[in-house]
Amino acid sequence: MLGGLVAAIMAIGAVFGALNTMYSAVSERGREIATMRAIGFGGPSIVFSFVLEALLIAFVGGLIGCASVLRLNGLTTGAMNLQTFSHTVFAFTITPELLVKGIIFALAMGVVGGLLPAIRAAVVPVASALRSL
Repeated sequence: MLGGLVAAIMAIGAVFGALNTMYSAVSERGREIATMRAIGFGGPSIVFSFVLEALLIAFVGGLIGCASVLRLNGLTTGAMNLQTFSHTVFAFTITPELLVKGIIFALAMGVVGGLLPAIRAAVVPVASALRSL
């Protein structure tokens, strides 16, 4: 239960991080997006390219997270309750299934965080995008 709560809070932070990264990518590449639209790329193509970029960034982040958590595999730690003098022991076991779930979770957060900036990039009119830069 506690792990799920921490994961939910971290997911919210990950979505905002992805949104920030992708919105800055969209704003920096306005001229490139407008040029792509001018030569015939449609809105869905641009959305796909930005979502793919967000997925790639999320995948790399997920791989880094999986690699960093592998050091905890087999680690045992405990917590003592001073009121009842009981001791709870936690053993961390990192399985391949957990690593795959972590990568899938990272990819889902990448899609959620990258979809809105991708849609924004696709709906900007070509003339105004070229004029603004």
